[in-house]
Amino acid sequence: MKILVIEDEKELRKSVITYLSAEGYLCESAGSTKEAIEKIGVYDYDCFIVDIMLPDGNGLDIIKEIKNKGIEGGVIIVSAKNSLEDRIVGLEIGSDDYLVKPFHLSELNARVKSIVRRRNFSGSNQVVFNEITVNIDSREVLVNDKPINLTGKEYEILLYFISNKGRVIPKDSLAEHVWGDYMDNADSLDFIYTHIKNTRKKLIDAGGHDYIKTVYGIGYKFTA
Repeated sequence: MKILVIEDEKELRKSVITYLSAEGYLCESAGSTKEAIEKIGVYDYDCFIVDIMLPDGNGLDIIKEIKNKGIEGGVIIVSAKNSLEDRIVGLEIGSDDYLVKPFHLSELNARVKSIVRRRNFSGSNQVVFNEITVNIDSREVLVNDKPINLTGKEYEILLYFISNKGRVIPKDSLAEHVWGDYMDNADSLDFIYTHIKNTRKKLIDAGGHDYIKTVYGIGYKFTA
């Protein structure tokens, strides 16, 4: 899951990214309204953590931009102001939650998980595709009720495939979702093949079917 942290306080931004990255999320950041809107226009995100008070604008304007573009990602507002008016406006324009500073990082993490489950998996902590079961909170994958050991990237690839089952996924879309804007500096996407090959092998070795199909010249499709 990919998160954009929009926060101008460097230490808080660093702490949030460090904590959520350790939880397995792919985190990117923006320290201003301008930087945030630029990233939103280029990259896809599953969740946005938005500070209201930014040096060059208001976080509420960023949320309006997210909604105007029809972006599906969840939104958590963080603010030093425990303002009822800001809460109401934030909810009215489409935010999912509101967290007052200072907050515990564990609480932020719990709210991120809740939003991701609600928006992507109908509120369920468990995603099932035939013999494959994915537990979202624990990041555990079971095949025929037996756990398999996936790396962090393999887990993200599998979850992205299941979330988009039946759709053709271009190779660059998969890379950008799993590796983020790091891909801007990549010379080739060939390394993705190795990660997908390893994911496929682990599923098959555990008794699963081969659902990952190559669509030559485009990317991949996860289908029964």
